Amino acid sequence: MCGIFGVINRKVNKDVADKCIDQMSHRGPDGRGLWQEKGTTLGHRRLSILDLSEGGAQPMLYDGKGRVNTGEDARYVLSFNGEIFNFIEIRNELEGRGYTFRSDSDSEVILASFVEWKERCLEKFNGMWAFLIWDRLEEKLFIARDRFGVKPLFYTFLGSQGSGSDKGRPDGVGADGIAFGSEMKVLTPLMDEVRANRELVTDPDRTVFYESTDECVIKGIKRFPAGSYAYADKNGIKIERYWNTLDNLVDVPSSYEEQVELFRELFLDACKLRMRSDVTIGTALSGGLDSSATICAMAHLAAGGSVNARETAAGSPDRAGGSADARMNRDWQHAYVATFPGTTMDESEYARKVTDFLGIDNTFVTIDPAAAIDKLDDFIYLFEDVYLTSPIPMMILYGALREGGTLVTIDGHGADELFGGYTFDFIHALRDAKGGSERNMVLDAYIGSFPKDGSNISLRNTGKGSVYFNYMKRRLKDRLRSKSEGYKRVRAADDPRYERMDTLNKILYASSHETILPTLLRNYDRYSMANGVEIRMPFMDYRIVTLAMSLGWKSKLHGGFSKSIIRDAMAPFMPRDIAYRRTKIGFNTPIVEWMKGPLKEYFTDVITSSSFRNCDLIDPSAVADRITQVINDDGATFAQGEQAWSSLYPYLWERNVLDRLCN
Repeated sequence: MCGIFGVINRKVNKDVADKCIDQMSHRGPDGRGLWQEKGTTLGHRRLSILDLSEGGAQPMLYDGKGRVNTGEDARYVLSFNGEIFNFIEIRNELEGRGYTFRSDSDSEVILASFVEWKERCLEKFNGMWAFLIWDRLEEKLFIARDRFGVKPLFYTFLGSQGSGSDKGRPDGVGADGIAFGSEMKVLTPLMDEVRANRELVTDPDRTVFYESTDECVIKGIKRFPAGSYAYADKNGIKIERYWNTLDNLVDVPSSYEEQVELFRELFLDACKLRMRSDVTIGTALSGGLDSSATICAMAHLAAGGSVNARETAAGSPDRAGGSADARMNRDWQHAYVATFPGTTMDESEYARKVTDFLGIDNTFVTIDPAAAIDKLDDFIYLFEDVYLTSPIPMMILYGALREGGTLVTIDGHGADELFGGYTFDFIHALRDAKGGSERNMVLDAYIGSFPKDGSNISLRNTGKGSVYFNYMKRRLKDRLRSKSEGYKRVRAADDPRYERMDTLNKILYASSHETILPTLLRNYDRYSMANGVEIRMPFMDYRIVTLAMSLGWKSKLHGGFSKSIIRDAMAPFMPRDIAYRRTKIGFNTPIVEWMKGPLKEYFTDVITSSSFRNCDLIDPSAVADRITQVINDDGATFAQGEQAWSSLYPYLWERNVLDRLCN
């Protein structure tokens, strides 16, 4: 896991290149590299995870005969961010084709794979990546990003109309220079001006709708699309899509029991691959289903358990080699739990049940906003995008992992969006439910997800008839509203394979490929990499994503439980009351409690400052009223607190991102 930088068709002063690279020093605290030749620059910041020696350093030079080579005859130069988890299997295949390897890194495997298969190599990779490969012979750059955009990549045109300009060249053809980077701040030293994309920065309603597009919060910078590759040279750049989940849907077993078994085997294998590391691994544990299933899978595998549950029961080794993986790190017993004492967001009691069950220690990280408020400006700068909630809890948590020596965390992100973990998603399965039994399956999952004490105002009346009636009313309102919000239209809507999906899967496809999940993947890349920590996500294994999108809605709400297939598959390895716990809190900021308590003075000072009153990205009076209302209203809700924060955020973003990048 690292940070990458590259420029073609433009000579860049070494001092400027160094500045670009060091803008992302947090992403790679273990090393840096710069390679320049003629009008090409490749740079790298290294977070050492696999092969900690200099053999894994980048930019990595490679000859056309399949060998790492630092001499003049090296043809290819690589700058890579991410991990190829199945690099051992690919390396074995390449060795069978005559390739030799000098390092134990996945970086060298990428280069050999590209030499052997060109862009088809991407089809073989199981991992997360964004990388650049410069071909010195053909003077052409190959660019690629992983299937789902787990790893970020941005670019800007440095054309004759000025740095950062792409006017008149929507496809980049004829661009004089093109620059690439893992973060937007890497590119801004090359740009003539840094301006806000006001439409994105100032509209909270669009917060989860732009990450899967090429639009960015800084004008003139584009986001390289997930599941795509490109070749770029003196004639410009041509981007091609190599992955579409709808092209890769699979036939699933007809019985639910067989589906559960299939998911279990895929999930355990995904965790096993992601345990390959030369540094300590752990988990950011919430006590919810997803992170608990992940750490319990790790415990099972580290103890020698098989990926194939039938073989585990029979006591026989896995046919694929069991857990005898030389690169699997068995130093996994590191659970970090964010705690919010005295707030409704605290889930530490559930996390403790998991660690007690596994017999491992835990590290409880108390999220103290008063102690962290002095770091908020830096957190926002490092995050560099806009979002609905404060980054404080997540930044503190992943900072604690770094401080504790855990540099890789295997987390449960992605399960909610793929398998139906959000009530506002799976309630829509009512559209396809036939008869009272199927309707009750949906309603049981929905009603059971809310606390029984009535503390959640989203569900005051728990009667099934009332819930169903209210849903039908909201559905009509949503239909009317969506007609005037074109940016919410699902881009896959015209694909017949999407149209054949049931209602819940259509919603989950949009959530996982276009809206919520792409945004969360971006967020957690920032939270973790700001602290020099790598997140790995077994639920984002492409085999699990394609399975999720191929399963019908009843396999996700079986027995009246949300994400039922995950629960039933992983229950044998984890505490039963965690596996079948219905209520969901999620990893959020207790913003209302903070605004009324430890951060009251901070918010009051902000809304009375002159810079706040003079910010033209917000309506200062309206924002101040929202914040004051939350502070003074004893009945203020989480939604009101979130709205107050998101309305303030453009000001905080301008002060800590835009102004800092302009100076």
